[in-house]
Amino acid sequence: MALHQDSHLLAHDCADCPIRHRAVCAHCESDELTKLEQIKYYRSYQAGQTVIWSGDRMDFVASVVTGIATLTQTMEDGRRQMVGLLLPSDFVGRPGRSTAAYDVTATTDLVMCCFRKKPFEELMSATPHIAQRLLEMTLDELDAAREWMLLLGRKTAREKIASLLAIIARRDASLKSPRSSRGSVIFDLPLTREEMADYLGLTLETVSRQMSALKKDGVIELEGKRHVIVPSINSLMEETGDDTDGGFLV
Repeated sequence: MALHQDSHLLAHDCADCPIRHRAVCAHCESDELTKLEQIKYYRSYQAGQTVIWSGDRMDFVASVVTGIATLTQTMEDGRRQMVGLLLPSDFVGRPGRSTAAYDVTATTDLVMCCFRKKPFEELMSATPHIAQRLLEMTLDELDAAREWMLLLGRKTAREKIASLLAIIARRDASLKSPRSSRGSVIFDLPLTREEMADYLGLTLETVSRQMSALKKDGVIELEGKRHVIVPSINSLMEETGDDTDGGFLV
């Protein structure tokens, strides 16, 4: 049984795409978008389904349109480590690489805008705007990996939790701008507490304790286990230990 299904629920007009301004096609002119339209298709996955296994041949590249996926690596002794999150507008796959480097799993229901790899590679070599944007995204990914090294190596448990919340809030805000006039940020946490613990190198008990502490201190508000309200993004950023505003305009 196929693990995915082609999705016809989304509009096929690139101009109306919710990730248009952040995806690999962000710099494309109208004629370039027309060429992309000819080689794209949508795939949808249910939460928990595998998009691709590490080492499998990957005949497509894609942008995440809606939903969240995880990147996971398995060691020789069977231990597994979550090494990354794929959020809306993130790019999946690598031109010029025939196999997947990581397991990619849908954490929530997932929709991806896919491009057949060979035509995409040909279009990328003939379209500087696509190549330029892919380079920008690759450098952003490198910056994020360096930031994550700091998070895992030097930050306290509280700072790790606050940093993860800030990363998700920042990306959610950049796509949907859900802030109220008071500057709050509202989003649904895509990971369970167990997944957060795995991703951050913490125990489940520590994650639950730190989430409760952030709630008690008024840094976040929780509705259920997943719905998060950040009354002040500045207060959350102060908890990350970073000397930065996280990219928000406040």
